[in-house]
Amino acid sequence: MTSVIVNASKTYEIKIGTGLLHTIGTEVKKLERAQKICIVSESTVWPLYGETVSDSLEAEGFGVCTFLFPAGEESKNGKTFFDLVNFLAEHKLTRSDLIIALGGGVVGDLAGFAAASFLRGIRFIQVPTTLLAAVDSSVGGKTAIDLPAGKNLCGAFWQPSLVLCDTDVLHSLPSPIFRAGCAEVIKYGILYDPNLFSHLEENGLAFDLEAVIARCVELKRNVVMEDEFDTGARMKLNLGHTIGHGVEARSNFQLSHGEAVAIGIAIVCRASHCVDSDRILSLLEQFGLPITAAYPVEDIYAYTLSDKKRSGGIVKLIIPNAIGNCSIVPTKVSDLKSFIEAGL
Repeated sequence: MTSVIVNASKTYEIKIGTGLLHTIGTEVKKLERAQKICIVSESTVWPLYGETVSDSLEAEGFGVCTFLFPAGEESKNGKTFFDLVNFLAEHKLTRSDLIIALGGGVVGDLAGFAAASFLRGIRFIQVPTTLLAAVDSSVGGKTAIDLPAGKNLCGAFWQPSLVLCDTDVLHSLPSPIFRAGCAEVIKYGILYDPNLFSHLEENGLAFDLEAVIARCVELKRNVVMEDEFDTGARMKLNLGHTIGHGVEARSNFQLSHGEAVAIGIAIVCRASHCVDSDRILSLLEQFGLPITAAYPVEDIYAYTLSDKKRSGGIVKLIIPNAIGNCSIVPTKVSDLKSFIEAGL
């Protein structure tokens, strides 16, 4: 088991290893004070792991209630959010109680935003069940729901009290979902760590799961501790995301987040003539990720303009100069369309 400590506005531990779902009751007990726990999960995850988590909690004497919603990005909306906070109120959770987010990024985002909002903030625990959530969205305190105008436009920074990443659950992921999570893993190699990138090149999908997750979490931890509220260095974590979110929305979310990020990375690599473009594109393809978008540039551009990171007439793109060396490049909205076109 690997442990990573985050010292941000809240100090918390990220535990990565096998068999952790069975110990969740004991881990929650260490946090003290909680009597009631609401497990938030979705329709595909709960049948697999819900009973294990709830049994572990009940064995330690916690009162457990469960809020489930249909799987998919389309559930990360205002209606589901208000259904959840009303559920918390109906079950009389207090500020000393907590929420457990059992699932992937959609669950973590939704449950985390509810935790940040209900009673002006209660504690929550991230229990990621996808690779993407394990290496990225479960760490760092970004929570949000989608609006009709765009992805993640309503949210809050709210750090978890604990992250438990049981690597056993990742072995049961369908291949497309696991590969989609690899896009975020590759992102960390491009941004910060040539050795991580080389490890992925050499091992492909047989990479060292616990070690790679731990390394990605360490890298994100370092960035979050430097720039918790995403005003400077943390923006680099958006590599591939600004244009990727446009591609994802244009696909009506038929493309997964990881697939869209892979396309976004490929577009910025080609458009910026990164010296390591060939290696980056080759690795994305090695992991079975798409590197082209089958949509007109006008459509991708239109959807990209709804990105929450736009500031007035400027979008800050993350441009890879080489593996391990990326820059934040303020780009005029008027230049964005031609940039996307150059990368298609």
